[in-house]
Amino acid sequence: MSGSSYYRLRRIKDVIVRFMVYLALLIALIPLFSVIFEVARRGIIAINLDFFVKPTPTVGEVGGGIANAIQGTFITIGLTCLIGVPIGVISGIFLSEYSESRFSTIIRFFNEVLNGIPSIVIGIFSYALIVLAVGFSVIAASFALSIIMIPIVTRTTEEALKLVPATIREAAIALGMPRWKTVVYIVLRSAKKTVATGILLAIARITGESAPILVTMGYWRWWFAGLNRPVANLALNIFLFANSPFENWVVLAWGSALILIMMVLGINIVVRILMRERY
Repeated sequence: MSGSSYYRLRRIKDVIVRFMVYLALLIALIPLFSVIFEVARRGIIAINLDFFVKPTPTVGEVGGGIANAIQGTFITIGLTCLIGVPIGVISGIFLSEYSESRFSTIIRFFNEVLNGIPSIVIGIFSYALIVLAVGFSVIAASFALSIIMIPIVTRTTEEALKLVPATIREAAIALGMPRWKTVVYIVLRSAKKTVATGILLAIARITGESAPILVTMGYWRWWFAGLNRPVANLALNIFLFANSPFENWVVLAWGSALILIMMVLGINIVVRILMRERY
């Protein structure tokens, strides 16, 4: 085979492979954009001022909104972060900075197992542990979501701290700084943007979770009434309203889905900005 023929064959193979890669990318994006387009087309009808300032309407009532569901979603996410973020960050610090400990391998193993447990199983566990004792409540739902959040934050924190050069740790210790101060004031501060990115990814994950909410929160169409009571939730609204025989509730379900997608999309945009600044 001559040099020109070999070069031409390589160019043909390169074009074929490129075409297959772009075709695979297009096939992967079609379902994503189809879902976004359909939700936006049906959900935009519900978007108005009442949609953001009024609570869920009663059965058969015309109008209303999802203000209470937006409030409840933010309260649930906030309480989940109060539980899951400190535990996840501390666990990640331990796995990264004290990996020589005999417990680090065990903790890492159970963290990976916990990350693979189906969310409905976690919801049932929270139901048996809290709901049967306290009742359907924000606490029960946040506890279930925090179990989902902890392994994600742990893993991302561990990897973020491993990216900090060892020379920084050695320099701080050589200057007489205790190891725990080196970790808290030097290492963790150096990786704070990457750690924050992992926390945001975990929040994006739990924002759309509906299975744990379904078995721990219970339906509530009023405003927030306490941590030991249920509260409205966007994911639960979508599940319940989509199956409703009332057209108004179905429209609210599509609107809730659109708002939920926009929230997750916004979080991912912030993550991309932080990652771009990091590198």
